[in-house]
Amino acid sequence: MSGGDYILETRELTKEFKGFVAVSKVNLNVKRGSIHALIGPNGAGKTTCFNLLTKFLIPTRGQILFDGIDITPEQPATIARRGVIRSFQISAVFPHLTVLENVRVALQRQLGTSFHFWKSERSLQSLDARALELLREVDLEPYAALKAVELSYGRKRALEIATTLAMDPKLMLLDEPTQGMGLEDVDRIRQLIKKVAASRTVLMVEHNMSVVSSIADTITVLQRGATLAEGPYAEVSKNPAVIEAYMGSAKVELKGAH
Repeated sequence: MSGGDYILETRELTKEFKGFVAVSKVNLNVKRGSIHALIGPNGAGKTTCFNLLTKFLIPTRGQILFDGIDITPEQPATIARRGVIRSFQISAVFPHLTVLENVRVALQRQLGTSFHFWKSERSLQSLDARALELLREVDLEPYAALKAVELSYGRKRALEIATTLAMDPKLMLLDEPTQGMGLEDVDRIRQLIKKVAASRTVLMVEHNMSVVSSIADTITVLQRGATLAEGPYAEVSKNPAVIEAYMGSAKVELKGAH
């Protein structure tokens, strides 16, 4: 069974904490093969939304459908096996392993052999070709033998994306992929997301408007846990309610350059 145009849908997704509504009746429709950005001021409920989608939190009410199947009652591991992979879930980089070994560990998890510590090193080498392929995809092949701890911050994030790709995601959830980065790294990650999204669906939480405006097909704006607006950047950025939410009542357009 397939969900048609939409790989992920939420219906009236709601999360309350002791009377505080963190996410309120959110209806997300994420198109297959698109880059969909979730934006909003601090405290808008973006990360809570991600936690609900991966079942790190249990929704108070509402439904989550993936590929047309209701996954609301499922455990995080089952959802990950379906191909819904959040970058931090599997990509806490092991600093003292090499870049190649980090990707190999993620590939082992995908094979279900992550606890076979008694397996010989030789049996793991069969994963090297695929690991190198993934490193090539994120422009890290020249750093394969380097310890992960020696990578720059931006390249560490690229390695996280490679380990996420090793899990063969159908839907990649990226939580603030460019947070804390300088301009050069931001641009590298922006191009990387665009590249890996060519054959996958990406749902990302992102603060950086220049990233969102340049790569997102659809944007959902959350405010106080509820959907404020949804659509392409050109449309959403002119929405008076969105401008107000970001800027107060100052009549300033959301510029992609910020």
